[in-house]
Amino acid sequence: MGSVRLSDAEWRVMNEVWSRSPASARDVLEGVAEETGWAYSTVKTVLARLVEKGALSSRLRANTTLYEPVVTREQARRSALSSLLESAFGGRASSLVQHLLDEERLSGRDRSELTQLLQSEAAKGSEREGASNDA
Repeated sequence: MGSVRLSDAEWRVMNEVWSRSPASARDVLEGVAEETGWAYSTVKTVLARLVEKGALSSRLRANTTLYEPVVTREQARRSALSSLLESAFGGRASSLVQHLLDEERLSGRDRSELTQLLQSEAAKGSEREGASNDA
C-alpha cells in the first residue's frame, strides 16, 4: 500500500481500528462516540470511504462487517508528514522544526530528545563515512 491521505475524521476511525483490529462499525462507534457525537451511519460512511481509499479491508463474519487496516500507523504518519512538509514547509524538515521552536510548541523534554536524535544520527553518519573510506 502506498501513501494515503487521511482527513481528521478518518484519522479518528483509523486510530480505533488500529487499536481494536479487527473492528466492527459498532466497535469504532464505541471508541469515538463520546468525543465526536457521531451517529452509527457517520461511522459507516467513514469506514466505507477508508475501504475505498485502500486504507482498510473489510470482511463479513456472520452478519457483521469487520474492518482491518491495510495501512500501518507508521505508513499513514509518513504520508501525512510528507504531505505537510511539501505543502507547508517546502519539503524542508528544518523549516518545520524552526516553526515549532518559534511557536513554543517544543517542551524542554522535546528539545532534549531532538538534540539526542540529531547527535545519534550524526554519529551514525560519521561511522558510515568511515566505513566507506576504509573500503
